[in-house]
Amino acid sequence: MEETRILIVDDNLEIREIIHVLLGGEGFEIEEAGDGTEALDAIRKNSFDLIILDIMMPGLNGYQTCLEIRKLSNAPILFLSARTKESDKTLGFSSGGDDYLEKPFSYNELISRSKALIRRYQVYKGKDTREENPVPGKSEPVKYHYLEIDEAKEQVRRDGKTLELTDTEYAVLLLLVKNRRQIFSAERLYEAVWDEPYYYGANNTVTVHIRNLRLKIEKDPKNPLLIKTVWGKGYRCD
Repeated sequence: MEETRILIVDDNLEIREIIHVLLGGEGFEIEEAGDGTEALDAIRKNSFDLIILDIMMPGLNGYQTCLEIRKLSNAPILFLSARTKESDKTLGFSSGGDDYLEKPFSYNELISRSKALIRRYQVYKGKDTREENPVPGKSEPVKYHYLEIDEAKEQVRRDGKTLELTDTEYAVLLLLVKNRRQIFSAERLYEAVWDEPYYYGANNTVTVHIRNLRLKIEKDPKNPLLIKTVWGKGYRCD
């Protein structure tokens, strides 16, 4: 069985070594990159189950690197940065990140969040071979307005055109569509999709992911048809 592979992208050698030891000790195969350009070269050569990405780097910064990574891979991206403003986190999620952990970080939290992102990626998206070998036992594609969700191939199509969703966006959409007319608060949605306890600030994480998802699936994101906001309560699909 192919090993789970993690790419660490940080211009600080000491930080890379710490993360390498921590996650390597959990049995993951680790590769390192000192900047965004090296990271993109690595992703073109290999597939990864998680990318841990710093923001302040020479050349391409973390946000720019994330945008470029999303052209190549849907693997989860965990931003690891000393930048702690909400605007920094929002920009990170908007550029395609899945989670955000502040420096200095708790070793246990880094390990738990990394494992949660990898587990969700492997469940909802899996390796590239999944598209060639559909997951057995999955039902026929789910149709919702002009969307078609194919769980066997883990693809979403809009009017027949395949959409490029991250694994987190796919998980949010699938949960809401399969539980239509149920209202999911930000807390309930976060704990179901991110598979970890809700924390202060997670509401913003959910909000940004919903916004990004709408930009991809809605024909008019400013007037959403597919994912409705229930003011003061949460989100639902009708």
